[in-house]
Amino acid sequence: MNTIDCRNMPCPAPVITVKKALEQYGEVQVHLDNGAPRENVTRLAVNRGYQVQEQLRDNDCTLTITSGIRTNETVIEANPDDTVFLITSDRLGDGPDDLGRLLMKNLIFTLLENRNLPTHMLFLNSGVRLTTEGSDVLEALDKLAGMGVIIMSCGLCLDFLGIKDKLRSGSTTNMLMTVETILSTTRVIRL
Repeated sequence: MNTIDCRNMPCPAPVITVKKALEQYGEVQVHLDNGAPRENVTRLAVNRGYQVQEQLRDNDCTLTITSGIRTNETVIEANPDDTVFLITSDRLGDGPDDLGRLLMKNLIFTLLENRNLPTHMLFLNSGVRLTTEGSDVLEALDKLAGMGVIIMSCGLCLDFLGIKDKLRSGSTTNMLMTVETILSTTRVIRL
């Protein structure tokens, strides 16, 4: 089995490196930093039908990824009715910060009253603050998730802002999954 070392690589390099290795070798053993890199690579492998065994040691992790019911594609399928909301800030617009936060809050709460919901809400950059502890919109986001909207926050962004342990709505994602989600939809709306 081929072994690759992805320790100390910035996001999304570990996911892309492992994706290429799996395409080439079918099975790999990979050394990673614990945390977001381990979560992202595990999610990639599982979504593609691989089996994953992990060994944790301090901040290091070794994943052994072996074949299961393997596919070269992720589970995401294109649908002409898909809409992705790409939320890159915790405020809406370029005006005063307080007004921008109020507008974003009102937009998210107003979505609950709409029949045409986005299929995904991807939170990047300071937008991840909306999905974390203390956010005024957590209840609305949880209700949207209950209505079928997939809520995903950038793991790198959460780590960078030091709030990964405060995520309260949805799940973490990585840049590869973000790109694949965006490319598999017909409409992306950046807020």
